[in-house]
Amino acid sequence: MATAPIDASRLKTTVAPADAPGLNSLLSLSVGVVIVSGLYLAREVLIPITLAVLLSFVLAPLVSLLRRTGLPRVPAVLLAVLVALGVVVALGGVIGTQVAQLAEEIPQYTATIEKKVSVVRGYTLERISTLIHRFGRMEPTASPAAPAAQTAPGAPRAPIPVEVHQPDLTPTEMIERVAGPVLSPLATVGIVFVVAVFVLMQREDLRDRLIRLFGSSDLHRTTAALDDAAARLSTYFLTQLALNTSFGVIIGAGLFFIGVPNPILWGIIAGLMRFIPYVGSLGSAIFPVTLAAAVDPGWTMVLETLGLFLIVEPIMGQVVEPVVYGHRTGLSPVSVVIAAIFWGWLWGPVGLILSMPLTLCLVVMGRHVDRLEFIAVLLGDQPALTPSESLYQRMLAGDTDEALQAAEHLTREQPLSTYYDEVAIPSLQLAAKDSVRGVLTEEQLRRILDVVNGLVVDLADEKDEPPPEDLDAAWTGEAAVLCVAGRGPLDEAVCAMLAQVLGKRGLRARVVSSDAVSRGQIGGLDVSGVRMVLISFIEGGNSLSALRYLTRRLRQRAPEATYVVGLWQSEQANLVEDRLRAAVGADQYVSSLRDAVSACLQAAGAAAEERVMAA
Repeated sequence: MATAPIDASRLKTTVAPADAPGLNSLLSLSVGVVIVSGLYLAREVLIPITLAVLLSFVLAPLVSLLRRTGLPRVPAVLLAVLVALGVVVALGGVIGTQVAQLAEEIPQYTATIEKKVSVVRGYTLERISTLIHRFGRMEPTASPAAPAAQTAPGAPRAPIPVEVHQPDLTPTEMIERVAGPVLSPLATVGIVFVVAVFVLMQREDLRDRLIRLFGSSDLHRTTAALDDAAARLSTYFLTQLALNTSFGVIIGAGLFFIGVPNPILWGIIAGLMRFIPYVGSLGSAIFPVTLAAAVDPGWTMVLETLGLFLIVEPIMGQVVEPVVYGHRTGLSPVSVVIAAIFWGWLWGPVGLILSMPLTLCLVVMGRHVDRLEFIAVLLGDQPALTPSESLYQRMLAGDTDEALQAAEHLTREQPLSTYYDEVAIPSLQLAAKDSVRGVLTEEQLRRILDVVNGLVVDLADEKDEPPPEDLDAAWTGEAAVLCVAGRGPLDEAVCAMLAQVLGKRGLRARVVSSDAVSRGQIGGLDVSGVRMVLISFIEGGNSLSALRYLTRRLRQRAPEATYVVGLWQSEQANLVEDRLRAAVGADQYVSSLRDAVSACLQAAGAAAEERVMAA
């Protein structure tokens, strides 16, 4: 049954002024600036502590495994830390040995590198020269050498060159200059492992202190947040470590078969660089590709090495990781890039590696701390808007096509009446509340009704639940159900949806606007054959007194009909039913299209049973 378009000519609205930024917003901005400044100024202290805490998350499953074997906590923690330290020392030794071996072999590749550079330079110069001649430009000619300057009599003499020599270094200064670059990383590694030992030993105590500090008033929420963060970080680190190790092994093996020198070194570097999101793995290809160009006189090894990275990385990033991770990390792709830029700017190369776990911690905190919810909204992988909010946004923009696309996607998985109840009507309720607040313009209300008209018309072929077989013939006739719109600006939109759903269930319905049931025009209302009257009631322009008078006028026109009031997603639906009956005088009250359709079908089924019994 075709539904008449909703008339938007009656819409009148007053727009309320926008709220000015409050003191709380400025205070939050100031706190954010102070926090970022503190993170930057205290990076020398915070980086080792952060690395230690994250290392404790990695080693926590190993400590739990060792404790299940019967080891006490202290030996289990020390053994786990020693295993991690051994892995780090072994990797450092392998990298140092490979780098020393590579440094000895680099002079052997000098001739090949110079030959390829000259070939590239000659090809480039030849192309440039061809372009210059093509545009008719003349090559610059060398100017004749100027004669040597004669020193005129009486001219000032040339300045005497002066050389400045630094004093010889003392033994202490020499030791500091040589040992400083070596001892500083070792000291950082030592601090990281020492702090990790204490964090693992005092794990429960630290958890209790955090609960006391941040959430003693809500133990359930704080405990859930800490458990969520610990589970996500442990899962992320262990999975990422396994994937990056696999990536490094595959790259090392591939470079070995290609013939690139020191494949173990490049495999380790590829695995480590892959902790840097998106660009790390491709950045690790620069060194082996350059070395392949120096080793092979031709270009075959270069192309094979480059092809290895271009094949393995997309497979790992686009096939393996989505299967392994899913949405367990909780970060959107855009947030990963933004986090890498932010933490890299703040803490340098270490910040790039730590960007994802640190951002993951912030997202988890945002999901459990109300004042940090904006972080989870901006950086999390969950949809920023609910389907009803997204539809309302499309209504405000007047984008019927995108709203219809989302509606068709949802109606593939659920009946049309469910989509109207869970998405369309809540979005209209949002619009009604904005209309009451005075923030909607008349043009925006027209756009909303235009989108609703488009949805109702374009969704006419969508399936709903099949109609029952025992309907009374009087209910399947013309206008057996009268859908009456209240005085709200969006009530008629719900009436159009209701009439469409009733038509799919075998009941004929007709939509009546609020003007047609006004005191001056209700006398001309055609109520012949009407068995039930459904009154649509959305907040915004409606009141219980107006609803009571409307019901009274309709009863005078159709006293034999059954009256049902639909309180669509309204706060009034929570009122006691007896109080509503006394205030409005209706026979039944519903809060969803599904309940309204059920009320009509029950009445139609009861009429059919009475007709059979009478026969």
